[in-house]
Amino acid sequence: MLKAPELLLPAGSLEKMHAAFDFGADAVYAGQPRYSLRARNNEFSTLDVLQQGIDGAHARGKLFFVASNIFPHNSKLKTYLRDMEPVINMKPDALIMADPGLIMMVREKWPEVPVHLSVQANAVNWADVKFWKKMGLTRVILSRELSLDEIEEIRQQCPDMELEVFVHGALCIAYSGRCLLSGYFNHRDPNQGTCTNSCRWDYKVENAAENETGDLARIPVESIKFNYQQALEEANQSFSAMGDMPRHPLADRPYLIEEGGKPGQFMPILEDEHGTYIMNSKDLRAVEHVERLAKIGIDSLKVEGRTKSLYYVARTAQTYRRAIDDAVAGRPFNTDLLGQLNGLANRGYTDGFYQRHHTQEHQNYMEGVSKAHRSQYVGQVLQVTDGWAEVEVKNRFAVGDEIEIISPSGNEMIRLAEMRNADNQPLNIIGGAGHKVRIPLDARHEKALIARML
Repeated sequence: MLKAPELLLPAGSLEKMHAAFDFGADAVYAGQPRYSLRARNNEFSTLDVLQQGIDGAHARGKLFFVASNIFPHNSKLKTYLRDMEPVINMKPDALIMADPGLIMMVREKWPEVPVHLSVQANAVNWADVKFWKKMGLTRVILSRELSLDEIEEIRQQCPDMELEVFVHGALCIAYSGRCLLSGYFNHRDPNQGTCTNSCRWDYKVENAAENETGDLARIPVESIKFNYQQALEEANQSFSAMGDMPRHPLADRPYLIEEGGKPGQFMPILEDEHGTYIMNSKDLRAVEHVERLAKIGIDSLKVEGRTKSLYYVARTAQTYRRAIDDAVAGRPFNTDLLGQLNGLANRGYTDGFYQRHHTQEHQNYMEGVSKAHRSQYVGQVLQVTDGWAEVEVKNRFAVGDEIEIISPSGNEMIRLAEMRNADNQPLNIIGGAGHKVRIPLDARHEKALIARML
């Protein structure tokens, strides 16, 4: 029988932490804004709330890891040990760290505290893992850029080190997040915890050419004269002698990009044979690889998203919990799990670098099951009294809708037969967030979330 890997979820607040545990997480991670890579949207910014989180997790028999994975400049070195002293006294289960200097300082002052190597440190090979083992670390979070085969080789070479991998969440266009875009564009440094996700802004591409001063200037569309077929034939001829695939005839042209929030401000961009790097990446969804990762012997499967919604935390925890339980029990992969994640806000899904080359059959299968289960988060059950649930509305829904009740005790599909307002008057439709309504549900659905099928 397989050993179940730990399911590790993000905790941006106490409410989200408890939702993660309710829906199947074994552990959560959170961070102090000054020393982690999430300086905003973080309820754990005060020591009091952090203490509540650690104590609350331990009271439930769960684990709580504190992210301290910043790459500090000299000014933060002066305050780090002082500021971390009360955190260490709270007895977190581990610190997640990336900077070798900070790791050295923590190991010297608090050698008993477990330290996990952050994904920001980019561990990509077994020698790297062995090095951190010698430094006294207890776990390495492997880089997102590894394939399943590479991960398996690391496991075989390092059988006595805990290994953790990401299975869901946002992907960066830089190597595991070590990116400069946000700092370059608007002086918010991702490596100091203030990333503005510049790679995900709404960019428009404009044609450009060098002007008489050597600068790139925008070319109006009507002035472009380009024979695509001729360029393609020339590219094919030039590459045929080398036996290589030709580059796209437009690949070597310079371009300008315009961001939706800054109209009229054009920034230069060039492409190479691998693509254009300052564009939106898809989100990671690797639930179909949980069984393989469990068989490899990975100790922890991690979901990204400390700034994501309560619904995101609950849905991902529930889905990956089922995938882990199925893998351990020897049950075949349930393709419905792919679709259940499709109702979350996402930018399209990819399984990242885990499997480099998918067959056409695999791609069709992935797309089909995802489209079959499209849903939208519409409400959260606050309490259930006498067979009626008070629901905080998040998005529009109506009587007659097919809705999914998502609760820790199990999910249920129902057709909504009736709905009432706060004055107990019948309603047919509720317009959106900012309202509370009552729908017929029994006490089993305390803490439930509600999704409308699309």
